[in-house]
Amino acid sequence: MENAEETKKSVKKTKKGMTAQTRLILAGLGVSTAFILFAAGFATYSISQNMNQAYKNFGQVLSKTLAIEGVEVTKEVPELAKYDALRSNSISVLKSNDDIAFIIFKDNKSKVIYSSKDDYPDQAEKARITVSSPMIVKNLSESVNVGSVTVGLSGSIMDRVSATSKMSLTIVFIIAWLVIVGIIYMNSSIITRELRKLHQGVKKISSGEFGYMIDDKDVDNEVKELYGAFNDMSERLSRYNEQTIESLTFERNKLESVLMSIVNGVVVCDNHDKVIMVNNYAKRLLEVEEEDIINTQIQQFCDSSGEFCFSEKIAQFKDTPLDEDGTPVPFNIEIDKRILKCLISPMFTRSNSYVGYIIVLIDVTKDVEMDQLRSHFISNVSHELRTPVTVLRSYIDTLYNFGNDFDFNTQREFIGVMNQEIIRLNRMVNDILDFSRYEAQNVRLEKTKQDVIEIVEDAVNQVQVLAKEHDLTISIMKEPDLPQVYLNVDSISRAFMNILSNAIKYSPDGKRIKIRVEQSRDGEYVEVSVEDQGPGIPDKDQKKVFDRFYRCENATHTVKGTGLGLHLVKVTIEKHHHGQVFVNSKEGEGSTFGFRLPIRLPQEEIEEYIPKNQLPAESEA
Repeated sequence: MENAEETKKSVKKTKKGMTAQTRLILAGLGVSTAFILFAAGFATYSISQNMNQAYKNFGQVLSKTLAIEGVEVTKEVPELAKYDALRSNSISVLKSNDDIAFIIFKDNKSKVIYSSKDDYPDQAEKARITVSSPMIVKNLSESVNVGSVTVGLSGSIMDRVSATSKMSLTIVFIIAWLVIVGIIYMNSSIITRELRKLHQGVKKISSGEFGYMIDDKDVDNEVKELYGAFNDMSERLSRYNEQTIESLTFERNKLESVLMSIVNGVVVCDNHDKVIMVNNYAKRLLEVEEEDIINTQIQQFCDSSGEFCFSEKIAQFKDTPLDEDGTPVPFNIEIDKRILKCLISPMFTRSNSYVGYIIVLIDVTKDVEMDQLRSHFISNVSHELRTPVTVLRSYIDTLYNFGNDFDFNTQREFIGVMNQEIIRLNRMVNDILDFSRYEAQNVRLEKTKQDVIEIVEDAVNQVQVLAKEHDLTISIMKEPDLPQVYLNVDSISRAFMNILSNAIKYSPDGKRIKIRVEQSRDGEYVEVSVEDQGPGIPDKDQKKVFDRFYRCENATHTVKGTGLGLHLVKVTIEKHHHGQVFVNSKEGEGSTFGFRLPIRLPQEEIEEYIPKNQLPAESEA
């Protein structure tokens, strides 16, 4: 009987112990589940709110972008063509993004210019969010609101993202719940792991992972002391190891940081000519990847044509006595048509031991090209100035010493030649002066409203004598009722005279020069063009004829000059009159040079550059 009673008591204790443990596990599981549910709900709510705000911001950015595109698309488009321009742009945007339900453009009076609802009514019904942005045109002194753009968004992206977020949170919740269940189960089944932790720590230390710490929480005091001694040993080993490694890597990192921050190309070589370091700019200049040049000898570096770029210069550097002061040795090399200025400086240690050298690379291609252009320009100017001066001197000397021996016609011929040379000399001097003046940043040309035809006719009258000498016929075809434009008479006259003079220079005797003055097809410009029957210009030279100092010299183009005439035309028309220059030519069939002047200028520019007595009335402006 006593044994039976003891057995019943032990069973009751076992049941009570198991029940308490189960309750503790279930309580922990319940608290964890409630916390995860709360966290998941809060995260879902936050994500939803942030998503709605982000979607609205996306709509606002989209509307602003469409507003800017609308301004750019309709900037120089006639009023009647704005609908087609906006419609084409809107349709391309609608097709590129299913989330956009409709796009509506309005003018500054809220009148609808274009609405995509007319083209896509079914898609417009899906709109859930609507945003609007103004269309702003920025002028020199103020911004003008020319209308607005309204965008409707269907929210399909937001729905998909929301569904994905909810699914992800659900999966995360399930995984977290399973992890918690596993942790609770393991915590309940594994009570002591002190020896296992110590064994793991010893393995970490033996593998070189110094600084590994064993968590000594919730363990017995004896084991805690053992863990503390282990952690102290691990910390000491870690500090010693870090000091050794840091002292070695600090100097290298410092050197690499300085090297990479230098704005020029830098190549570092050891005393065996092997490349040990190279910065990013040097890799771009040499057009090479780091793995292709590191640990290679610099003398073996070749450009795309197979030439050894550094071999000869490095040999010269080595033959030069080393300067402990580190005075660089300069030289230039050419790599794939890029000119690099190189500076070689030897490297010494603190004990004055030679350890290698540094090559600094500086791209001076543009500087060399500009020096060549300037040299070529000075040579041309000197030659061009010398020719008329020599002619004038010889003719004046002849007239001065032998003038009485010549008849009147001979004297008149001499004076005529002298006059032509003076005109030529004056034109070259004016080109040089105008180049200096027009290229200045703050120069402003005074403009008045003028008839372009009058300027063209005056220029033609001035060159009639020269044209008759070459038996050239000049015809003017002018469109009737051309509008007047704002321009500077002197600069436009000189620009047109440069084009007309070129046509006379390059036209064979007995040919015709055609001048057209007409309104452009878009109605925004007055267009002036000069067509000759000269030798024409090759396609490769047509893109450069308006560059400064550029001369098109070949077997057929032998006329000399400063190379500034057409460049001054470009600067005058485009920089100072907001116009356009153009050239159309074909070798053997002649050339057509011309320019376009805008009929209307911005009101701010009119008020700034036009004299007050020449300002138009408000109604005209």
